[in-house]
Amino acid sequence: MARRRQQVPDAYTGVHIGYAAALADAPLDADTRRAYDSRVRAYLTWLDAVGDLDGGDPLTDVRSRDLAARDYRGHLKTVLGRSDHTVNAHLTALDHFYDHLGLGKVGVPRARPSRQAPRVLTTGEQRRYLRTVERRAAARDRAIGRLLLYSGIRVSELVALNMRDVPLAARRGKVHIRSGKSETSRQIPLTDPATRDAITEWKTDRATWPGAGTTALFLNRRGGRLTARAIDHLLDDIARDADLVDEDGDPTVSAHILRHTFATNLLQAGVDLVIVAELLGHARLDTTRRYIQPTRTGLEDAVDRLPTDQ
Repeated sequence: MARRRQQVPDAYTGVHIGYAAALADAPLDADTRRAYDSRVRAYLTWLDAVGDLDGGDPLTDVRSRDLAARDYRGHLKTVLGRSDHTVNAHLTALDHFYDHLGLGKVGVPRARPSRQAPRVLTTGEQRRYLRTVERRAAARDRAIGRLLLYSGIRVSELVALNMRDVPLAARRGKVHIRSGKSETSRQIPLTDPATRDAITEWKTDRATWPGAGTTALFLNRRGGRLTARAIDHLLDDIARDADLVDEDGDPTVSAHILRHTFATNLLQAGVDLVIVAELLGHARLDTTRRYIQPTRTGLEDAVDRLPTDQ
């Protein structure tokens, strides 16, 4: 279950209203805006609880700003037990908040998390994700949810798909990712039968929707082409329903994470790096090699294999 949005203390309601208004117009994606707002709410709640830190006002004075941010970093790390990645994410949100206030970014150093592979869904998380996808009422949503995981396409590529770009047959299917003047940039085989079935069901259902005569594969309820923002909202809903949220209650499923998961699944299955790069549309192998970096789970599993005297 998603956590309830934190109530801003009365003393900071005004400053939060001003920040929220600026955040709504900021050139950020929906996930980032939501995360920044959540983290700033938590910070303001902490400020209200601790009271005066050094006699100065951390919302108007640069020195007090940095002292407050430093102490908040310690609170996140030692009291709440947040990871280095999460602490750094909170400090980034504070940078944006204090930029809005005209004080500039906080003068607090970030931790250096160990070099690891991009965040991916574990096998158990993938099962929870897919079970939740299958419970979606709309055939369109089920098709989108499965296609992102089993093709690894970018959200921009998904919303650009036309009907002819996903040809299906009884035992095969593929996704044509096009660039330029309708030239095929790459093809991704659809080998998962359930994903092909979901797309076939959507194509049948799509005929009853407004905009059925248009070329776009995925439509909104008004008959227009579905947007990337709508995909973000859909994945947020799926993540919350599947209880795939982080320490702050924010969704941990996105099109990027599903793409990373697709790539990691292939590499763990022994697929050649060059083939994975081709499927992902990477121009440089170095971009694909980051998926070979160790994950935290992988490191723990490796150490677990050490012999013991028990």
